[in-house]
Amino acid sequence: MAGVTRGRFITFEGGEGAGKSTQVRRLVARLQAAGHDVVATREPGGSPGAEAIRNLVLKGDADRWSPATETLLMYGARRDHIERTILPALERGAWVVCDRFADSTRAYQGGAGGVDPAFITALEAFVLADVRPDLTLVFDLPVDVGLARAEAFAQAEGHAETRFESKGVAFHERLRAAFRAIAAAEPDRCTLIDAAQDMDEVEGQVWRAVESRLVHG
Repeated sequence: MAGVTRGRFITFEGGEGAGKSTQVRRLVARLQAAGHDVVATREPGGSPGAEAIRNLVLKGDADRWSPATETLLMYGARRDHIERTILPALERGAWVVCDRFADSTRAYQGGAGGVDPAFITALEAFVLADVRPDLTLVFDLPVDVGLARAEAFAQAEGHAETRFESKGVAFHERLRAAFRAIAAAEPDRCTLIDAAQDMDEVEGQVWRAVESRLVHG
């Protein structure tokens, strides 16, 4: 549409139990209160086809899929998500706030799972094209804290999406290191968030990053 400014794309990343979903909701509410058209979404998922793939990837035994197969499934879901949800929203000028995106594949399947980074990069180039986050908030906290939070949440909610939590502490230590490396390698896009703080303090960190980089940046 002529004259429409492309929207902003914000992604939340991090390990299990980091509190991303709560902070996505808080940021969306804050942006809407400021008058923005906002689409909240998630990965894997965010479109009907991608949600079907989510059920395949997040449920079952830890070894249900190899890391390479996970990568292909994630990128199949991601392409559908981009085509049906993310890109249409950005093109109409909306802000898109997404709980996980391509960095999760780099970290989970790449850094922690051992998939060749070149393979992931090749898929990323084709699937993402020019759909790249304007800002990525990388939630960081100690692995034992995150896994304890994730377990408590799963028990409270009674959900079965615990396949990645069951991969073991060593996997999650590699995962944390991978996310920290992504944040360090791309400081113009990424902000590291101390997710061990209380929810209000984390919300403040998130808003300061959004405000400085996108609202007044």
